[in-house]
Amino acid sequence: MATASPPTPFSHTSLLTAQHSIGHVHLIIGSNPLAASRATNSLAAGAKPIIIAPSVENQPLHYSLAAQIESGAVTHIRRGVEENDLFILGRKEVSGVVDAVFITTTNGVPAAEIAEKCKRNRIPINVVDCPLLCSFSLLSVHVDGPLQVGVTTNGRGCKLASRIRREVAAGLPEGLGKAVERFGGVRRRILAEAADAKKKEEEDVVVVVADEGVDDSVDQGAEFNKFVMEGQQEDEDSEGVKARRMRWLSQVCEYWPLKRLAAVTDEEVEEVLKAYSSSVSQTQEKSVEGGELGEKITSAKGRVILAGSGPGHPDLLTRATYKAIMAADLILADKLVPSGVLDLIPRRTPVSIARKFPGNADRAQEELLEQALEGVRAGKTVLRLKQGDPFIYGRGGEEVAFFRQHGLGDRIVVLPGITSSLSAPLFAGIPPTQRDVADQVLVCTGTGKKGKPPVPPEYVDTRTVVFLMALHRITGLVSELTEFTEEEMAQPGDSSRSRRKLWPLDTPCAVIERASCPDQRVIRTTLKQVAEAIEQEGSRPPGLLVVGRACEALYTPEKGRLWLVEDGFKGLDFESDFAAGALGVAAMA
Repeated sequence: MATASPPTPFSHTSLLTAQHSIGHVHLIIGSNPLAASRATNSLAAGAKPIIIAPSVENQPLHYSLAAQIESGAVTHIRRGVEENDLFILGRKEVSGVVDAVFITTTNGVPAAEIAEKCKRNRIPINVVDCPLLCSFSLLSVHVDGPLQVGVTTNGRGCKLASRIRREVAAGLPEGLGKAVERFGGVRRRILAEAADAKKKEEEDVVVVVADEGVDDSVDQGAEFNKFVMEGQQEDEDSEGVKARRMRWLSQVCEYWPLKRLAAVTDEEVEEVLKAYSSSVSQTQEKSVEGGELGEKITSAKGRVILAGSGPGHPDLLTRATYKAIMAADLILADKLVPSGVLDLIPRRTPVSIARKFPGNADRAQEELLEQALEGVRAGKTVLRLKQGDPFIYGRGGEEVAFFRQHGLGDRIVVLPGITSSLSAPLFAGIPPTQRDVADQVLVCTGTGKKGKPPVPPEYVDTRTVVFLMALHRITGLVSELTEFTEEEMAQPGDSSRSRRKLWPLDTPCAVIERASCPDQRVIRTTLKQVAEAIEQEGSRPPGLLVVGRACEALYTPEKGRLWLVEDGFKGLDFESDFAAGALGVAAMA
């Protein structure tokens, strides 16, 4: 008779925080190497450490601790700890109560009594090797300038935490901390310039320039991908320009690969800032339609390859596109091409990432086309690398027409890519077609030209609709699907016959973000709840929306649950199985 396996014990996680400790008083009990480490960390955080430990002849102070005390950075009280120390050694503004206590040794120290006193008075305390006495624990931390990456195992494997931290840190590109500092400076500069502009617009206005102002735990909102409507820029005030430039900065941080962010220079930041310092309609740069770049190219050298990079995972590239990446002299990549694909590019090959951000999409497209023409004129093989498939909402057809107009009709090669509109549902376990559920698939854009809403598709019970470029305006899209638009309401005639069939609010749907990437996320819900779910869960672009009964063909929603979030991608886990099988065969041979 089979026995039931014991239930997996529930384990609480910690609430991870980054404490701002400038000016705080940290009480450190002990004088061993751990006490020295605690003092060093305390000083790095801007706090004032106080060491309490008696002077013992056969137990000298740790050398680094002795140096800190001698320099005056650390205060040393040469005696045993007393309970009253908790309430008289702290800052005056908090009536002498210390801000945190670190007990680095329990030898001769009444740790239990001190811990009880601390918890009763809400003083954070950490006791070495006594998790039950601690109100907080410290993480294994990697520090690179303002960037800190911490790892905790919640007391299950402290040594393993250190190993994991080293592995994570080793995977980060060199110079990432400097990039954090550099882009933080860009943010402050945007705020300062907006403040100056506001002062000019309004007299006697005092504008306070804040720093980051956003908690690191807050994810990107869906509207940071919001389009700038036609004519909107001309009417922008200083606040509108600031908001647009801040969205640009957010998109750079979200879309550019970490290696590219870490390698960016001050000159590049300055160049990009200038491109977004004013409305695109006011830029006086030369158009690609005229002048030198408008001339026909008659050189027999050079060619353009227009290729799709697939949904995200580098293994989903076609062999043809991979060969093009290896052979190209210049690669012009869209901002959505993921880092896993860009990492395949040889170091010798120059790469330019499109600067397509709110309010600059058309000009950024022109920049890429200019670079492509210049590359071909120089006899280079230029690869235009796009996400997904270049002809599925990738403006690939427009680019082919442009190159033909400039005499490159016989030197254009277009390579297909796996489109996310069909592969993303697969990775989320959603079959767009399935007998007795869905017999047709419709791929739509959620945003028309210049950000205008497209014509909404009508409801068909057996239809699966995949919306690309829709999540930044999800509220409007849901409204258009489930309610008649103003144009439809204004149409004459019998509304029951001439108007389209509306989508029920309880129609299943799924948001799929960063499909096939390690941080893939799927939100399963209904049209009624999808906008609220995105608002609460944040945005992880690029993403798409799948609507229709197919979303529940292989998934049964939990009764009473408004939405379900699934994190991570494991669609290609069979690779490890293949590797293990190959090793086994080799061992047998």
